[in-house]
Amino acid sequence: MIAGITHSEHLPSRTRQRGCAVSICLFALSAILVPLLLSAQTGDKPAKEKQEGTTKLRIEVTAGSEGTPVEGASVYVKWNEDRKLRRDKKVEQNWKTNKDGFVKVPDVPRGKVLIQVIAPNWKTFGQWYDLDQDEQTIKIRLQKPPRWY
Repeated sequence: MIAGITHSEHLPSRTRQRGCAVSICLFALSAILVPLLLSAQTGDKPAKEKQEGTTKLRIEVTAGSEGTPVEGASVYVKWNEDRKLRRDKKVEQNWKTNKDGFVKVPDVPRGKVLIQVIAPNWKTFGQWYDLDQDEQTIKIRLQKPPRWY
């Protein structure tokens, strides 16, 4: 006992301080979790997820002014997979065109997709496309490369 104060007199004020801190943490946590739980119950989804689904993609690769099919061209299809806890995952798939210059790509997620085409003796092609249908055909015409002197 120091100056007439016992240890039991200090205990309630410390307990009140801890209780206040705990209630503030619980309030902040409920402010975050309640809207998430309500949106999960009503089925509301953010705008990014409303466009879910896949597209069957058909890519036709031709070249030159005549539009002759390019056999054996490398076709790369790239997109980002959204993840909730970590960074978006970059996904890349690649195929070769057949003798008619076609590639069939199954199950590409809807949204922005980068398509790149590399063929020998032709200028490399790359462009972003928005996929929004169940089946989509993209026609790509390769150009002659610039002439080096």
